Amino acid sequence: MTGRNDIEECAAAWLVRRDQPEWSATDDKALKGWLAQSDAHKVAFWRLEAGWEATARLAAMRNVAVEQPPLYRLRESRPLQALAASFILICLFAAAIVPEWVRSNQPPPLRRFTTTVGEHRAVHLPDGSAVTLNTASVMRTAVNSGQRAVWLDRGEAYFDVAHDTNHPFVIHAGDRVVTVLGTRFSVRRDGGMVTVAVVEGRVRVEDAAGGERGRAAVITAGNVAISRGTSMLLTDRSPARAEAALSWRRGMLTFDRTTLGEAAAEFNRYNRRQIRIADQQAAEIRIGGTFEATDVDAFARLLHAGFGLAVREDGNVITINS
Repeated sequence: MTGRNDIEECAAAWLVRRDQPEWSATDDKALKGWLAQSDAHKVAFWRLEAGWEATARLAAMRNVAVEQPPLYRLRESRPLQALAASFILICLFAAAIVPEWVRSNQPPPLRRFTTTVGEHRAVHLPDGSAVTLNTASVMRTAVNSGQRAVWLDRGEAYFDVAHDTNHPFVIHAGDRVVTVLGTRFSVRRDGGMVTVAVVEGRVRVEDAAGGERGRAAVITAGNVAISRGTSMLLTDRSPARAEAALSWRRGMLTFDRTTLGEAAAEFNRYNRRQIRIADQQAAEIRIGGTFEATDVDAFARLLHAGFGLAVREDGNVITINS
């Protein structure tokens, strides 16, 4: 189903099924899978759900003695498709007639934030949380007092999440879902690889398909989770080292016995002038220290002075070799 009407009918059918007495954990997993398929599914489902709840709140405030029959009783009296269509009309009508302050719990609109190469961006969310986007990143958010969801489509972000026991903060990054109540951590997405580093508190990292056994973990301050596909590697660092790895927030890059090949790749994320390591011997040199992320020329000069490496510039490419 790809048309708007089809999606809304499907969303209504899911809401009907969810109110059945026989609703099971398997049904719940299937619903989550449908919602995860696209943002259009989420928006349609949240909108109809909010409209149905708004009808009940409006009736209660006006002391209207109108009974809302359970959805499973309605289903017994007519075909599911007709019920879904009627349900859509009820929900959309409710969403249209109730005042804005009554509908304050409706799903928040999706907002999109981006950064260019070398750019950082501070984002303040309506729930009090703060996000710092790193270079060349794309993030979408759906956050208000009742819903806290973020999609990291590309790049890296540092999260300082406001504590809210009743509303978990959920980040979708590729095939991983990160869930927290309130803490400080970073999420980086490089294609199919997702890295989560925790500075304070604890977060849950799980498979977006449902958190199968062996594919979910709770990590705490100083821990780093690196996942790709069905595999997840946990490493234990001190909180100070985890904080140092986030020095990009200050415009710096920190390396600790990092190969030159890896360091060059990191610099290339922040600069349009790219470093190319010409031979394997140079690529395997281990380096350490803190460097300004956007000063690639200074980094190249240090490599020449400290390791005697040859540096050649050609337009936007700096070639380094033994």
